[in-house]
Amino acid sequence: MGVQIRQATAADRGTVVRLMDEAFHDDPVSSWILPGAAHKRRVHPLLMGAFLDVVLEHGRVEMTEDGSAAALWLDTPAGQPEPHDGPARLRAAIDPDNERIEQVATLTSAAHPHHRAHAYLWMIAVAPGRQGEGLGTALMAPVLERCDREDTGAYLEASSGRSRELYWRLGFTGLGEPIRLPGGGPLMYPMWRDPRG
Repeated sequence: MGVQIRQATAADRGTVVRLMDEAFHDDPVSSWILPGAAHKRRVHPLLMGAFLDVVLEHGRVEMTEDGSAAALWLDTPAGQPEPHDGPARLRAAIDPDNERIEQVATLTSAAHPHHRAHAYLWMIAVAPGRQGEGLGTALMAPVLERCDREDTGAYLEASSGRSRELYWRLGFTGLGEPIRLPGGGPLMYPMWRDPRG
């Protein structure tokens, strides 16, 4: 039996935020952004909710019918991004004393292939107890098939070696140097997928 996938709506916000919080709680980048266990428990769901709100407004969230996995996509046109204060506003609203929220946004924006139109996979979350079942691949397949039909690339930043392995299997390759988070933080791996003719 196949994985049932649908587009998330604002009504799914609570379910998807809980999923993202659980799936990314121990992620190396999340742990770097929010050091300290008690602080992370309090702020991490707020950060995940803010990310989700951006994509619900400007992109598309695909989720499994049972809420065990979700993918956040933004269609990104070619051209340099307009300067905006989004990361600063996010920091002010979520965690005002935490400059790492802005640092990650600045570093990932600098690595982003703005000169090429693409589908940007901002985040993909799979419940920890369901990882390894192919849910991530199932969620990505429809968007990658659309990219192939429309002759459009796809881009993402992998935040762990495990996720990078999945993306390699789906046809992504490394794009430039890894993003090095300051102060001995983890690496993020920009990856690109050319459309398949």
